[in-house]
Amino acid sequence: MKIFSGKGVCGGISIGKLNVIFNNNSTVKRMHIDDIEKEITRFRNAKNRASEELRKLYEKALKEIGETNASIFEIHQMMLDDEDYVESVENIIKTQSVNAEYAVLVTSDNFSDMFSRMDDEYMKARSADVKDISERIINAMNESVKEENKSDEPSIILAYDLAPSQTVQLDKDRVLSFVTSGGSSNSHTAILAKSMNIPSIIGCNINITDSLDGKFAIVDGFTGKLYLEPTDDILEEMRKKQREDKEKQELLFNLKGKENITLDGKKINLYANIGNVRDLASVFMNDAEGIGLFRSEFIYLERDEFPSEEEQFRIYRQVAETMAGKKVIIRTLDIGADKQADYFNLEKEENPAMGYRAIRICIKQPNIFKTQLKAIFRASVFGNISVMYPMITSVSEISKIKEIVQEVKNELNAEQQKFTDIPQGIMIETPASAIISDVLAKEVDFFSIGTNDLTQYLLAVDRQNSKIDDFYDDHHPALLRLIKYVIENAHNNGIWAGICGELGADTSLTETFLKMGIDELSVSPSEVLKVRKKIREINLSK
Repeated sequence: MKIFSGKGVCGGISIGKLNVIFNNNSTVKRMHIDDIEKEITRFRNAKNRASEELRKLYEKALKEIGETNASIFEIHQMMLDDEDYVESVENIIKTQSVNAEYAVLVTSDNFSDMFSRMDDEYMKARSADVKDISERIINAMNESVKEENKSDEPSIILAYDLAPSQTVQLDKDRVLSFVTSGGSSNSHTAILAKSMNIPSIIGCNINITDSLDGKFAIVDGFTGKLYLEPTDDILEEMRKKQREDKEKQELLFNLKGKENITLDGKKINLYANIGNVRDLASVFMNDAEGIGLFRSEFIYLERDEFPSEEEQFRIYRQVAETMAGKKVIIRTLDIGADKQADYFNLEKEENPAMGYRAIRICIKQPNIFKTQLKAIFRASVFGNISVMYPMITSVSEISKIKEIVQEVKNELNAEQQKFTDIPQGIMIETPASAIISDVLAKEVDFFSIGTNDLTQYLLAVDRQNSKIDDFYDDHHPALLRLIKYVIENAHNNGIWAGICGELGADTSLTETFLKMGIDELSVSPSEVLKVRKKIREINLSK
């Protein structure tokens, strides 16, 4: 038996086999090569292996999803054999005496950039395809591509880290838990784990190799320990711990149907955060009163092209209808930083968390924004929808948003589409918006405090950087003072304020937030009943 340690981000015990997943993005270093011909042969052999993988993928897709959808693999095959692409790679190897991986990466960047600058939309879309085939070749050279897990048995996902676009495509029914050697407690892998309520560990000190795939293991999310091939004594101890945890969860479920009300009668709105329609089942199972954060960007991350107005409308309508009059707050797309979609063609940035993201993309590319807004406003007829805007820093941004919203309403009227004037709020997740919240409150209908980003910006701590996890203090007095200040400014101007960041589920702060006067808490569905229990134990009059 071997024991590895990390940081538990979601409590609980999971027992099962490991399923090793390698990241899509390979780390490539430039290296000097003396044997040029040998390196070119490495590239050609890898290209042949990649070609064979594509052939198998095409045959599999042809059977499962039909010829039209399978054709993408034919396109990738053609690009793989493109003479200009191959010549570029081999020329870089010859002229610069560098390793084939580096030559492929440079060619990928050059060709991808070339396609992204074209006017033709079809050719622009090829930018992401070039990156895909290049990654496949690099993986083939490093032999880091493993066969997809064919077993239907639920497993423990083991990876260095998982991008949001990877996590949203996982079959959740086949995931027992997440264990990553990288990442941070505020990464999207960790947030997904919390929303799924599965035991998870980040920053685990384990060297991830193919040999670990299929090994029997235990994840203790309470202590952050991973037991590889555990002894019988440890297995029995963990099974006992698992049974005790299940009994506690069953006690929490006795709170279903109860009000979120303190002992002295203060009512709190307790909502759920979701990322897609599939999460609605968890919302109902955990008895949330509504949806306080619909992360609409996951609609964009789950695909390789922009979703149409009609596609988005159907999703928002389904959520609104399913919630049957309960509050549904849709956050407009928060793409950028750690949430990337290739077809947005976002340039690499030195500091993406403070770069071109969220509302900045929407204002700079209003066509994308208007398509989403039209879908949201159309869906408003079918339920109790509100909309909120992320990454706000100024009144001028809100003014620009109002202009675009008015254009959207004019277009909908011209098209004779029905819609309602829905409440519009903003995320308070930058120090700037918090500090001028007294002014911003006069412009909007509500505030939702995004504590994840607000903490990182206020403390100058990158929440994706595991090296400085110890400096990420979401109980910092400065943060709590700022939250209190925002709530007071909201109430002084007649609007409500809620918290939709991960801190909303921290029951050690629930009483503090209630004393501050918070009106709403929106948490991962799995955290709803735990927070309800805490609310019902508080007496604010004492």
